[in-house]
Amino acid sequence: MSGVTEPIIHVENLHRIYHLGGEDIHAVNAVTLDVFPGQMTAIVGRSGSGKTTLLNLIAGLDDPTEGEVWVDGAHLGEMDQEARLALRRERIGFVFQTFGLLPLLTAEENVGVPLRMRGLPRPERQQRIAEALAWVGLSERARHRPYELSGGEQQRVALARALATHPKLILADEPTGQLDSQTGRRILDLLRRFVDEQHITVVIVSHDPQVMEEADVVHELRDGRLLETRLKELAG
Repeated sequence: MSGVTEPIIHVENLHRIYHLGGEDIHAVNAVTLDVFPGQMTAIVGRSGSGKTTLLNLIAGLDDPTEGEVWVDGAHLGEMDQEARLALRRERIGFVFQTFGLLPLLTAEENVGVPLRMRGLPRPERQQRIAEALAWVGLSERARHRPYELSGGEQQRVALARALATHPKLILADEPTGQLDSQTGRRILDLLRRFVDEQHITVVIVSHDPQVMEEADVVHELRDGRLLETRLKELAG
């Protein structure tokens, strides 16, 4: 851990073992790592490397077989499901490969879903929705439903939904996975702006080379183990 800045995520000796067909599958194997505030961190590896399992453990969506997870000072192992849900609702934004939009709702209604779950008053919801859609460049598409939007636009709606909650942390699972390289680049540029301008910590699970190039820190997994950690060299 850093002596100056405390990590927003601390994972200690994390294991996740699944029992399938009489066999133990070690999806996450003795992983220890820190994620520090104000950085874009990538967790990378081939399919089956354990990266999505690790993200689910960090989000408190799954329980480790062994080890500990701390998120923004909260020890997930000491929290019940209601407390974990509150943590995700209040402090974490999520972005998924498949966008995760509700098909019958407009872009602005989709962005407003987590704000309704928080019980925010309508004027504040409307302001946050408008600001978030403007920030991702979709103000003119606010009344469109997902089927009327391109894949890149749908992912930008998903980014706006995450941004509108004013999270400290965004967890993104393969956010460029269903996009062409040019559109994926635009999504990464927005995520970089989240870090640099909104001071949100972003963790991306991906096998996209563009993500690895853009991230400040890259943790590479192989067969559930942390293979290496690479830091971006600062210019000058």
